[in-house]
Amino acid sequence: MNNQLSDRINSLATSATLAMAAKARELRTEGKDIIGLSLGEPDFNTPDFIKDAAIQAVNDNYNSYTPVDGYVELKDAIITKFKRDNGLDYEYPQIVVSTGAKQALYNVAQVCLNPGDEVILPCPYWVSYSDIVKLAEGVPVEVATSIDTDFKMTPEQLEAAITPKTKMLWYSSPCNPSGSIYSKEELRALADVLKKYPNIVVVSDEIYEHINYVGGHASMAQFEDMYDRTVTVNGVAKAFAMTGWRIGYIGAPAYIARACNKIQGQVTSGANCIAQRAVITALEAPVSKIQYMVDEFKIRRSLILELLGGIEGFKCNEPEGAFYVFPDVSYYFGKTLKGKEIKNASDFAMYLLEEANVATVTGDAFGEPKSIRISYAASQEQIKEAISRIKAALS
Repeated sequence: MNNQLSDRINSLATSATLAMAAKARELRTEGKDIIGLSLGEPDFNTPDFIKDAAIQAVNDNYNSYTPVDGYVELKDAIITKFKRDNGLDYEYPQIVVSTGAKQALYNVAQVCLNPGDEVILPCPYWVSYSDIVKLAEGVPVEVATSIDTDFKMTPEQLEAAITPKTKMLWYSSPCNPSGSIYSKEELRALADVLKKYPNIVVVSDEIYEHINYVGGHASMAQFEDMYDRTVTVNGVAKAFAMTGWRIGYIGAPAYIARACNKIQGQVTSGANCIAQRAVITALEAPVSKIQYMVDEFKIRRSLILELLGGIEGFKCNEPEGAFYVFPDVSYYFGKTLKGKEIKNASDFAMYLLEEANVATVTGDAFGEPKSIRISYAASQEQIKEAISRIKAALS
């Protein structure tokens, strides 16, 4: 029988982070001792007070279909969180709860983009942005940044990237993979450019909001002239160590939220009932209850930067948030290591996996071909061992 798959799926790239994690698991089954620094997943357990809320929900017999856009009580918690942490005022019709922030992003792309619409993506960007845009028949427009500008797009670069076909701008802050954070002043400068183009919708991905080492998180929607054209995306996966619970949400202009509710109703319907009840407790709690994880990530950040600083050819910025380093490793391009020619970041990441038994992710997947992403969401002992192995494999 001939291949009956659609052109859409045949042209879709596999998630590079998930592919590297799968490759690492495969090597482990072969008996290799692989240290995984590829996935963006906290190594902490979900806090007990959140688990207790989930157990209570089970005992309270929450087992029915949920409202497509989320329980009212969860919407209350999200609205309170937006006001408390971000100074943003949203109402029920502006909130949609989804099965993870990834579904929220997919929903937004599907309801906002027509074929040929352009979406500006400052590089590096989260690995799935580009393909989510393509699935909606949009056109990703990559804006190159560099380690010298802390991987942040300037207003001049934004202006130069805008065309009559530009429909959206997507970015994350803190950024996955670079850890860079746009300050309020930097966002205002970008907003001043966007003022001239009132039909451009902004997607502000703030999933790493609380993993911030410098303080002062800023949201694009906090500006009065950007509020009605910004979709604020967030969730509980990263800061609350709840990746597998799969709850994300948006605060958005009501017409976009209604559209996301409409498409979600035809695809997955409402998110998991037990997870939603647990997230109510998570969001209502003071942020100080998860500070111990952020404090540990900060220690690990210092550790991994110090260790990578001892390896020739690694050029790092100091990430201000999230739990990744994104070193420029182009020093090794064109070199031959143990008989293997390193042509690009993909070759380099594969070399580290095969020779050092350390899983990282190529920067190509994030729109930045000179770098690799290394997660430090691992124990200090694992970080020390991993960087020791990398140093030995490159010496």
